[in-house]
Formats: sequence, C-alpha cells, structure tokens
Amino acid sequence: MASEPHSQVLVEETSSVRILTLNRPKKLNALSLNMINRLLQLFLAYEEDPSVKLIILKGQGRAFCAGDDVSAVVRDIKLGKWRRSADFMSLGYTLNYVMATYSKDQVSILNGIVMGGGAGVCVHGRFRIATENTVFAMPQTSLGVFPDVGASYFLSRLPGFFGEYVGLTGARLDGAEMLACGLATHFVPSTRLSALEADLCRVGSSDPVTFASTILDAHTQYPHPKHRSACHRLDVIDKCFSRRTVEEIISALESEATHKPDDWTSATIGALKKASPASLKISLRSIREGRLQGVGQCLIRENRTVSHVMKGDISKDFVEGCRAILIDKDRNPKWEPRRLEEMKDSMVEQYFKRVEDEEGWEDLKLPPRKDLPASAIAKL
Repeated sequence: MASEPHSQVLVEETSSVRILTLNRPKKLNALSLNMINRLLQLFLAYEEDPSVKLIILKGQGRAFCAGDDVSAVVRDIKLGKWRRSADFMSLGYTLNYVMATYSKDQVSILNGIVMGGGAGVCVHGRFRIATENTVFAMPQTSLGVFPDVGASYFLSRLPGFFGEYVGLTGARLDGAEMLACGLATHFVPSTRLSALEADLCRVGSSDPVTFASTILDAHTQYPHPKHRSACHRLDVIDKCFSRRTVEEIISALESEATHKPDDWTSATIGALKKASPASLKISLRSIREGRLQGVGQCLIRENRTVSHVMKGDISKDFVEGCRAILIDKDRNPKWEPRRLEEMKDSMVEQYFKRVEDEEGWEDLKLPPRKDLPASAIAKL
C-alpha cells in the first residue's frame, strides 16, 4: 500500500479501494483549508478513475473529525478578513455537495468524535459506520453559529422532529443512537474494524454497492439505545420541537417539566437557554426550510447565512461564542441580542438574503455533476 506519511490526509491504495485518513490527531482532525482542498481533489480524481470502486474515510486518533478549524476562521474575522473565512466555508460546502452526489461508495468509519463540519464529510456519503466510541453532535448554537455543512438537509430528514432537537440543543449522540435515528447506517464494534476494512478491500469488479452492503451487513450489530437515551423520548421531542418558534418550543418543554419533571427535560431546557438566541432562531428556520429543499439548495442557502455570520453586521455571536467556549474557555458567552424576544423576525430574515452590499460576493456555485446514481438524484 502506498502512503503519504506527512500529509494531513493520508492515502492508502489497494487495487480498487482508497483509504483516506484525516491526520491531525492533536487537533481532533479539525478540517484545515489544506485538508478540504485535498479531499476535494482526491474525491474528484477518484470519481474519474475507473479502477477505484470504493473510498474509505476515517480519522487518526480518538476523533473522526471534530469539525472545521474554527480558530483559523475566527482569526481571519478578527483581522477584518471575513471574506476569507466565508470562502473557506464555501469550499467545505462544495466538498459536502460532491460527497452527497458521489457516484461511488463512500464508507466513513466514525470511531470517535464526529462534530459540526466532521458530520459534513461523512453523513452525505452512502455508508456511515458507528462504533461504541462514537460521539456525535452539532454544537453550533453554543458557538453562535448554526448547523451548516448541509445539516438543514440531513437533520430535517431524521424521524419526526428529532433533527430540530439535535440541531438546536447540540445534544450528544452515541453510536447506538446514531444508528437508531439514521445518522449511521451500521454499527460495528471497534475491535472488528480492522477485519471490516480488510474485507472491504477485497471489492472486485462486481457491483461495489452490493458488495460493500453485504460486507457491512455481515459485520454490523444492533445495539439498543441506553435507557436514558433521547431515542426513547420521541413522543415528547415531536410534541415540543414541532412548535413554530423557539419560544414556543421552550414553553412546551417547560410545561412538560412541570407535569413530568426529569433530568432529560431540564438538561434540554438548559441547553436551549445557554445557546445564542440569534443562532437558535436561524437554526430552526434553516432546518424547517431544509425539509422542502434538495441538498444543493440547502448548501446554497446555508452559504448565504454563514456569510452573514462571518460578516458580523447583524450579530457578532460567532466570535463571542468561540471566545467563550474554545479560546478563553470561561463558558460564559455574552450574547447579543441577549434574549430570544430581542432577535426579531426581520433580523432573522436578513441572514437568508443574498449579501448584496459586498463587492464581488456571489452565491455558492456548485460544480456540475454527471452520471449520478439514483441515490444521488434523490437528494437533488
């Protein structure tokens, strides 16, 4: 097997399989500009190479990928270079789109942390393998941003209103919960991963989709979510998170807590009240719009919204959230606006409009795709 040992994306080649390993373990494999460019280059090249049948994507160390390299993004914003940050996000969304519409099978092995932008480079692919070590979350509302990377597409397609719950609260899911809600397609114990990879690398010229599916099915297990899992509370989640506004969601949860007090309800209310009010309102609208849009439309819309977030004209909560959670780590962000009722509908509306007053800014231009399989066409 050939390898590039010093790269942030390691490449191993067998006759018909390419194994890509995200290789920034000290940064929990947070995606740098270099990594996104490299992944995009590799995926496009493999799509044109008839000898490549299958791509395996995994992470070095205890994370699959903990998200985008937010520290670099915030640094650019503070230097007055928000456009550079927005361009970084746009490139990531282009990679998400290529993965979502990919003509070959992507098997992502999620043996560790999967958060934010890390979800974007796995959930759009055909096969997502969770293990007992998997920890999944979309924690963006606690950072003053919103679940992006196509999350308004994939969260809105989870059962009932589970996507609103995951996207607004930043709740952590384990491997069994990922499998139960559909974010993962298979669950394989970590001790079996080496054997799984070896079996997948034997893919031949036969139908690679059927081959991969058969191999994965042979290795997969079906663990039950734990007793305290949110997966056992879908009735309450649907009842509360189906409400029209964030204020109504919180009110419904508080009513639930009055009648049936428990730790899960209290923790859910607490998570919502700690999050950025601006982020909560943007996120709810984004997921709701995503229910009616294809993955490309979702990414184009999310790119508009993230450009406004990076520009910081309406709210600077993203920089403040990253300061409080990731940089100073005082976990005490000073949100502005401070309360949900101060985040008016007219302010939310601005996040969904084109950035008109910025010279040279354009909507995201997604690359043309051809010869798409039915699974990809269904997402458009």
